[in-house]
Amino acid sequence: MARHQKPRVVIVGAGFGGLRVAKGLRGKGFEVVVIDQHNFHTFMPLLYQVATAALEPEQVVYPVRGIFDTRAIRFLLARVESVDLAAKTLLTTRGPIDYDYLVLAAGSVTNFFGQKDIEAVAHGLKDLWEAETLRNHVLTAFERASVEPDMAKRDALLTFTIVGGGPTGVELAGALSELIYDDLAEDYPYLDFNRVKVILLEASSSLLAAFDSSLREATLRRLGQMGVDVRLNAVVATATPEVVGLKDGTLIPSHTLIWAAGVRAATLAGQLGVPQARGGRVPVLPTLQLADAPDVFVIGDMAYFEQDGQALPQVAPVAIQQGDLVAANLERLARGETLERFVYKDKGSMATIGRSAAVAQVAGLKLTGFPAWAAWLGVHLVQLIGFRNRAMVLINWGYNYILGKRGVRLITTPDSAEATGRTQVSSITGLEQRELPASGREPSLVVDAR
Repeated sequence: MARHQKPRVVIVGAGFGGLRVAKGLRGKGFEVVVIDQHNFHTFMPLLYQVATAALEPEQVVYPVRGIFDTRAIRFLLARVESVDLAAKTLLTTRGPIDYDYLVLAAGSVTNFFGQKDIEAVAHGLKDLWEAETLRNHVLTAFERASVEPDMAKRDALLTFTIVGGGPTGVELAGALSELIYDDLAEDYPYLDFNRVKVILLEASSSLLAAFDSSLREATLRRLGQMGVDVRLNAVVATATPEVVGLKDGTLIPSHTLIWAAGVRAATLAGQLGVPQARGGRVPVLPTLQLADAPDVFVIGDMAYFEQDGQALPQVAPVAIQQGDLVAANLERLARGETLERFVYKDKGSMATIGRSAAVAQVAGLKLTGFPAWAAWLGVHLVQLIGFRNRAMVLINWGYNYILGKRGVRLITTPDSAEATGRTQVSSITGLEQRELPASGREPSLVVDAR
């Protein structure tokens, strides 16, 4: 029985799934509260373009309060620290908040599979801060290399290792290759770009495992043409700030390790006191409810749900469709009606490899090259929130396509060119030799609603 004048639905997470639930409940007789530790929605599929200087950070985010009518839907900037299912209460950094119905859509974080040494040095790509940090790191590596007299150290600075041959790893490898060979080669004419390496490591025998074999082969060929060194059956075992070690004993001198090898459910999933499945995900009923708490729904990357004997992937289309169903099921639940079961309708998969290059399988069609790339552009433009974002992204893509230039080659961390220690300027720059003092660690960002 509701404890409020209107049944209160609390939605944790302003990602794709959470926003669909909120929008679906608008004007339906509920008190809706959306909680997120950020005041913006992030368009995750384009974070890699922020990391590779193709888009500006503000072009892939949108203020949550600007997405819906805040007179009808309340937004709370806070982090959820725990959930008391028995008391139907959340403890947040803004204090406790109770609910009649709860929707958990807090998403996922990078999964390092318990490898603490790798986690300590690797870059993830799961939020805006990580994307900006990676862009700063890549550009700073070239600044450091431009004044590094030791060839071995310079080569390590100019070796960029990406782990994971799924869509994120493939898209990042292609975009990073274009940034390096199309833009940075002109910015640093005194560096030998024949020595620059972009390495993509995949533990299995093929890239893009969910795609048709012909598309996987096309992806492999295209990345090779772009100068990406793709290594299959390559399992990362150890890592330090200077070296990536593979299971077969191979050592790769590299100052940049980017981890795109998997995700796990957000930390909140482990605080519910319920069983967890692979990747920390929470098993749900076909109605997307918790088995022992029918007033709680779990969707998106946090939810574990099998269809046709396979766990659904942790991708945006799944979260969106689940959000739509939960909004409808909440209405049915409030009216005492039977809830509908979730059935995922796979509309296809696509991944971009670079300018005018992508792969897509949609409605039985298999596309490569420009047609797949154009389809990819169209789908992502439509899904972006906000007319200004769509317009600015389209302008940036057009600029990049026509001129082959990326305009966001900015290092925005203060003193980041010197943050890693003392370095010696050598004759390769044509400058007088001098010593640059260290400026200490780069400042860190802690997101907290308090």
